[in-house]
Amino acid sequence: MNCTKGYKFRMYPTSEQQTQIKKTLGATRYVYNLFLAYRQSLYELQQKSVSMYDTFKLLTLLKNAEPNRAWLKQIDSKALQLSLNNLDRSYRNFFAKRSKYPRFKSRHHHRQTYSTDINVSIIGDRIKLPKLGLVKFVRSRKLIAGRIIKATVTHTASDKYFVSIVVKGEECRLPNDGGEIGIDVGIKSFCTDIFGRVVDNPRPLKKLSKRLKTEQCRLSKKQRGSRNREKQRIKLARVHERIADIRLDFLHKLTTKLCRENQTIAVESLNIVGMLKNHKLAGAISDTSWGEFFRQLDYKSRRYGCTVLKVPTAYPSSQTCIFWLKHDHNTVGHTEINA
Repeated sequence: MNCTKGYKFRMYPTSEQQTQIKKTLGATRYVYNLFLAYRQSLYELQQKSVSMYDTFKLLTLLKNAEPNRAWLKQIDSKALQLSLNNLDRSYRNFFAKRSKYPRFKSRHHHRQTYSTDINVSIIGDRIKLPKLGLVKFVRSRKLIAGRIIKATVTHTASDKYFVSIVVKGEECRLPNDGGEIGIDVGIKSFCTDIFGRVVDNPRPLKKLSKRLKTEQCRLSKKQRGSRNREKQRIKLARVHERIADIRLDFLHKLTTKLCRENQTIAVESLNIVGMLKNHKLAGAISDTSWGEFFRQLDYKSRRYGCTVLKVPTAYPSSQTCIFWLKHDHNTVGHTEINA
């Protein structure tokens, strides 16, 4: 059985490659916004819609028929098409009530990305990307045997470059130690298990809030458009990046440890969106990143072949759920118990 797995690596492009990356980011953003405006105006004037393939044809006509848009020929064509694919998916998600109405993309967003799915390969310590050639990157992890089906280039607010690749290969399920555990998450301590072990909350935002405030005050005093303001903006972005890195590193280590050691994991099923409406606790809840914790636990449990019980908050205890699952031999995969 085939499976797909994603990897993220730091890239070190040359100055010429950085220029091409920024051109591609600008072009994909331009095409996305152009066709979003076109689809909006078409519906308002004629109550009509266009398919994704119709936009592909219109994009080709724009590049060939209009001289002022001939510069789009210098950009990876698949990156432009995938940008229109993202726009079409945004509309589908909106009509399925999974997201809000599509919005225009801004060049000032903290993270700019574009994707491509052709002519991507890894040669030693370099990755080959369309229009960029061989780009140096840090191969920090071993990839599964398979075919690269997609690559996403990211330029962060801290002026760093990353590449995320999706590899399709043979399924490789990892073993676990067969334990059973129940977890209650909290704010003062991140979580407590049924054995009384407590995992401390790193609280990176609270610990670095003073430094964050200092860098923000320095940025506000810089003249807009100056080089010093740009340097200070990058310093501030790196503090934000440091906070996010500490949080993600903690969550990845904890979720991997839980999935490696246990066959059954019982966790609370929390309404995090509703809890964030409590403005007195919203900052502390956001700093704990419960949503990201449950998301990582969900996909890692499938990789390690363990079962995740999603227990309503009204249920007596996570330990009771473990007993219930242990005696229900027909239960497999991810289960939710209704109180």
